[in-house]
Amino acid sequence: MSREVLAREAINHALKALKKRHLIEEGAHAPAYIALSRPIISQGSEWKEKAENLEMELQQCYKAQSRLSEQLVVEVAESRALKASLQEKETAIAELEKELNQTRDECSQLKTDLEEKIRALELLMIEHQQLKAQLEQMAIKAKNAEAENKMLVDRWMLQKMQDAERLNEANALYEDMIERLKASGLEKLAREQVDGIVRRSEEGAEFFAESTVPSVCSHRINAHEGGCASILFEYNSSKLISGGQDRSVKMWDTSTGSLTHNLSGCLGSVLDLAITHDNRFVIAASSSNNLFVWDVSSGRIRHTLTGHTDKVCAVDVSKVSSRHVVSAAYDRTIKVWDLQKGYCTNTIIFHSNCNALCFSTDGLTICSGHVDGNLRLWDSRTGKLLSEVAAHSLPITSISLSRNGNVVLTSGRDNVHNLFDGRSLEACGTFRATGNRVASNWSRSCISPDDNYIAAGSADGSICIWSISKADIVSTLKEHTAPVLSCTWSGLGKPLASADKNGIVCTWT
Repeated sequence: MSREVLAREAINHALKALKKRHLIEEGAHAPAYIALSRPIISQGSEWKEKAENLEMELQQCYKAQSRLSEQLVVEVAESRALKASLQEKETAIAELEKELNQTRDECSQLKTDLEEKIRALELLMIEHQQLKAQLEQMAIKAKNAEAENKMLVDRWMLQKMQDAERLNEANALYEDMIERLKASGLEKLAREQVDGIVRRSEEGAEFFAESTVPSVCSHRINAHEGGCASILFEYNSSKLISGGQDRSVKMWDTSTGSLTHNLSGCLGSVLDLAITHDNRFVIAASSSNNLFVWDVSSGRIRHTLTGHTDKVCAVDVSKVSSRHVVSAAYDRTIKVWDLQKGYCTNTIIFHSNCNALCFSTDGLTICSGHVDGNLRLWDSRTGKLLSEVAAHSLPITSISLSRNGNVVLTSGRDNVHNLFDGRSLEACGTFRATGNRVASNWSRSCISPDDNYIAAGSADGSICIWSISKADIVSTLKEHTAPVLSCTWSGLGKPLASADKNGIVCTWT
């Protein structure tokens, strides 16, 4: 039962009690009114006093009735306010019940989703266990394959050694045959054989034309993607060989600018190139820590020379025998290789990395240029340091030998190009030019075949040519738009070739 109903009943009950009391009081006072209406003088004052008292009581009852009426009005207003509040709360309760039902539905849906996720997770755990088991099986297979591969490599190395021994025996027989041919008057043919490898005749090897100062770019070849760090010409030929950041070695006909061979298989950027004197094999120094040897005629890799533990940045072939190769890497070692057998015969360890090197003309000495700026000479057979000189204040980037072997050209990051006596290491010339800045630690300069000129590229894309006799610049070639990394001169006297950091190769006549 609501409070409003209780209030109404209480008010009605109070009104009934007041009316009943009023009636009782009227009945009780009726005789007094009758008596008062009689002219009795003795009772007049007493009755009058009673009448006044009763009238006062009646007024008090009226006042009480008025107060109760006011209270009734207040209670009714409060009852209405409470009713409105009750309705609002009932509405709020209904909304909360609705939200509660929605929340229960959402909770039920989330519970269902959670069960599905748990089932999916269990499936994934099962798959993970299966994959883990498969991985363990594959690891066991890989380990077995590695052991088998090692065994095969050992067998292959043994077979190579046996083949090398047989080849040595064949060479010995061949040399014996040459001696017999000498006795029969064929001395010229005998001089063309060294270590079982056919070389060019001495007349052809020594032939060169007088070099001319180039001035015109005859061909501009887009040779490699990402840059071209090394170029060189075949011996007594105008065919150019280039190696680039795209891990390829290419051969070009400089008379037409066309590609003639593409030697693939290198696993890293080509940092330096060398070629045997019979033009049969091309050797590339690679950032993959290896040297790769290609047979030019077949275009296939003949050897992969492994042993360095960091990028190989320089390589050269002996000028006496095409059998011996020297290389330098950023593992602080210089290695001498036997190209016939395909393995290292000597290792020189030094505290300063070597950026460039070359064999002397007699093949007995190795010239090396190092990061500490020193030029050093080594005995190629014993690995003993013969002499050294502080050639540059910053790292040496290039070493070139004159055709007669008496002069060594070095270039350094100090933007200076120096000439040294090949035997005493005494300085015999210094060349520099305003704006001529060496572009990298492996920027290669060169000497012309007639030993009259020096060519060196610059970081601004230009190529400076100095006259050795005049000790001054005779020409500045401008065609490249990127730093020039390498220059090389054909043994025929022309053309001059240059390569830049964008992979562009230019030939100059």
